[in-house]
Parts: sequence; C-alpha cells; structure tokens
Amino acid sequence: MRHINYLVLLLVACCVGACSSPKKDTKDAYPMFWTWLDYRPGMNFDSICTIMNEAGIDGVMLNAPTPDDYRDAIPIAQKHGIEVYAWLWTMNLEHDRDAILKEHPEWFSVNRNGQSLTDTTAYVGYYKFMCPALPEVREFIKKKIEAYCEVEGLNGIAIDYHRFVDVILPTTLWPKYGIVQDQEYPQWDFGYHPAMIEKFKTAYGYDPREQEDPSQDEKWLQFRCDQITEVANMIADVVHTYGKKMAASPFPTPKMASKMVRQDWGKWNLDIVFPMVYHNFYTKDISFISDCMIENVRDKAPNTTLYCGLMVGDDIEEAMDAALNHGAEGISIFTVSGLRTPESRAKFRAYTDSVRAIRAENKGVNPALSKSTQVTNPFENMNILGMINAKIKELANVPIPNIADYKLVKEQGATKYYEVKELNTGKTFCVDFYFYGGILSGWNVTAK
Repeated sequence: MRHINYLVLLLVACCVGACSSPKKDTKDAYPMFWTWLDYRPGMNFDSICTIMNEAGIDGVMLNAPTPDDYRDAIPIAQKHGIEVYAWLWTMNLEHDRDAILKEHPEWFSVNRNGQSLTDTTAYVGYYKFMCPALPEVREFIKKKIEAYCEVEGLNGIAIDYHRFVDVILPTTLWPKYGIVQDQEYPQWDFGYHPAMIEKFKTAYGYDPREQEDPSQDEKWLQFRCDQITEVANMIADVVHTYGKKMAASPFPTPKMASKMVRQDWGKWNLDIVFPMVYHNFYTKDISFISDCMIENVRDKAPNTTLYCGLMVGDDIEEAMDAALNHGAEGISIFTVSGLRTPESRAKFRAYTDSVRAIRAENKGVNPALSKSTQVTNPFENMNILGMINAKIKELANVPIPNIADYKLVKEQGATKYYEVKELNTGKTFCVDFYFYGGILSGWNVTAK
C-alpha cells in the first residue's frame, strides 16, 4: 500500500503532523485507523489521546465501567479529533459480573456436560457468558445498551464477547491450557441451557443431546448462532434508534466464528465490523490475514463496512498491507499501548499518512490492490512449512532435518492428520492442520 516515499512521510509525521488529528477521509466518513482501549477513572486520558494523534489514530473503541465515564472521556477525545465508540461486552459479563452472578445465577450458559458457568470455569475465571435464549437476559442487555446510547457525543456502540465460550481455541493458545482441541469436546461446547434446549425442541421436535454426536448437528449449530444473531440485531435496532453507529469485534470470519464460538456475524445488522484477525493466534503467518479478508469481503452483510483488527507486533506494517490490499477499509490495532516509543508512533503515523494519501488519490475509496486468492493447501504455503520444519528440527534435535513425504492418515471434522518421518533419526511426527470455516487456521506438530 505504501506508494509514497516512506522517509519523506516519516519526516512529515515527526516534524509537522505528529500531534495533529488526521482527517477522516474514509468511506462513510468513518475514522480509518482505530484502537481498542481500556479506560479507567483517574487515568491521564488526554496524554493517551495525544499518543493516538502522534500515531495517526482517529477512532477509539473505549471500554469504560459506566456511562458517566464516557461523559468524562468524550470531550477530551473530541478535543483531539478522535471519535469514540463504547466498547461493550454483551453475552460475557464484565463490570457487573459479580452482581449478576449473585442475583441471577440461572442466567448463565451451560455446557454439554450440564455444567453451568455459574459455578464452573471454562479456561479463565472471567468467562461468565449468559444464555441468549432467555428473554430476561435480552432485556438486561437492551437496557444496558440504552444507558450507554444516552451518552451525548458518543458516536457508536462496538459490541464484543457477543458469542458463546470458545468450543475451539486458536491453536497457539492450546499449550497455555494444556489441551488439544482437534474436535469439539463436551466441556467446552456451550449453549445447553434448559431454556435453549426447550426453544430448540419447540422448533425442531427433538433434543440435540439425544444425538450420537451433537457437534455434528448442523441445525443445532445454526440455532445457537441464530440466538446470538437475534440479540445482535436487537442491539442494532436500539443503537440505530439513537442515531448512533453499530459495530462489533467478532472472530476472524463468519464461518470460522460460527464453528469456534457460534457467532455468524455476516448476518448482523452492523454499520462497521472489526474482525479480530490475530494471525499469531492461528497460523502465525501473514497469509492468514489475506485469506480471512478475501472471505470477509464475500460474506459480510452488504451494508457493513469492513475493517480489520490486528495485534501490534514487529510485522504490523506487513499485516496492515495484507488487510488493506484484500478489502479492508481501515484498521484497528490492539492496542495503541503497543506503540511504546515516539519512534514507533512516528513510523506508524507515516504509514497511516501514506495510506490516506493513496485513498485521497482514489477519490476516497480504498483500492484493494491484490488479486490473490485463498491458499487452502498447506503444502503450497512455504512460510508455514518452514515453521513446521523448524518445529520438527527442534523435536528431532537435528541440525538439518531430512523430511520424507507427508502421509494423510485421517480426516475428521475440520482437522487433517498427517504423519511424516525425519530420516536422520527415523522418528515419526504427527502434523495436524486445522481448517475452521474452510480456512487454514492452525497447525500442530507432535512426536509420535
């Protein structure tokens, strides 16, 4: 995307524009570069807004404990030319978690083993998702959204954790929890609240728990996705009634999200979407970003403006190129705090200025320059094969691995299981590829 001389732009960013707010020249006048940010009373928000200006960020999805906190923060952001969306957790509770657990323990999601999040833990203690099938949960969420929409000057609502517990975690997180999720397992498969089961039985005439493998029941999968969609669109109706914009931060693609967290976000009535395409959680390769964005251009709702959520890292410019060149209208980073030095912010600002210049030359439209297509065959991705070879080298403890041909031994659900022999040692390794939503979304190597 960087068609303007980078060094010139860097000097401009440092000497002229570092503290000025960038112009909003994107489609529908949305800010082009955003960050997610936690806000807490007493923090020096003015200095953080200055940092956002230095980096060329003109939109913030702000997570604050109460509506009054937004009333304090918004005038400061406006002074810096920054739009504010309320970044709100919906199905998973945050600031009001303890109170609702005490007052309404019956509201919480239940897994296939019959365990409620009221008194069981899924991965982490703060995972306290409610059941979207309960009318009282929907009413609670509606009133919460209304309270934030009452805030004058708030530009929009950006919902997050609008889903179920991850039935499948991104592959790079498995070691953290000592798990392998090559298929859907009951303890992480949520959505079995009695109210959800009864609602499904009324619609389809059977109990999904009676199936030999409920995870293979497409009606049951889609039903849970649809419950989440109904609540999302209820929220959108409220937000639009107040004349504000509706946004969301879902999983990487609608198909992946449906499989991993029951989140079919292509059916949500969103003005703007920030899918969290955190490639280092999945394949660790930039190609994951382009693959996801190609699919998102196709599967998002027609009236939704597509952005891309990325984590700040050493390869952030390459990641932004992949997103913008494959259909993203802008970027949100997690988070601006990752741009720790003035130099890193100046470099980021130079990038944002160059992209805005390209868009201005193209009459305000972002040119999706790449004509590349998704790569679904992992053996055509040399970067991923290189990482797999490095892992085999480590496990085999050899200076240069000599790897034989891969042999496909099994396919199950979204997983393809291969075996490959390292010829120097004679050791056999299991190499598994995961294709959630049809995209190469992870890989794993173990010694047999």
